[in-house]
Amino acid sequence: MLEWSIDALKAVPEIGHIVVALPAGVQAPAGTSGVVGGQERSHSVRAALHHTLAGDPVLVHDAARPLVTPEIIRACLAGLDAEADAAIASARVTDTVKEQADAAGPPTVARTLDRDRLWAIQTPQVFRREVLERALAQPHDVLAAATDDASIVEAMGGTVRLVESPRDNLKITTPDDLRLAESLLKAR
Repeated sequence: MLEWSIDALKAVPEIGHIVVALPAGVQAPAGTSGVVGGQERSHSVRAALHHTLAGDPVLVHDAARPLVTPEIIRACLAGLDAEADAAIASARVTDTVKEQADAAGPPTVARTLDRDRLWAIQTPQVFRREVLERALAQPHDVLAAATDDASIVEAMGGTVRLVESPRDNLKITTPDDLRLAESLLKAR
């Protein structure tokens, strides 16, 4: 899965340096630099950021999204306009989404959310370097609670642009996801 993502990143000339956060003892793929990742996602991003070349912007991508394409990467880079601190790949939510009530006992619905305003967030996520550095300098508990780096930038008052991306830029979390990704890659 990592190689699929790296191939897409290498196909974008604007990407000058690829740093991969890896478990200790794992060697970085050819053409990349490797760093030991952290206990939490944001800790791994922080470790990788410290090993990137100076410059702006910085792109963060999860290898768990191996269906990323050069077109998605370019769109996110282009989405970081002069007024934005970040630009993130995202897909419109098509399912009806319900919020669970806080009551004890079996889960019940508190309300139905307006799906016209909902987006499923993906990677890549592109940041202004100094904004990402400030975000990743937050205390350990803030980083540990973050499900993505853009949420930390949001909490700091930053402007995050949504860049529409196809739903097939899916995250591999289950064996079914992997089978679907393999099928989609074969179809390409």
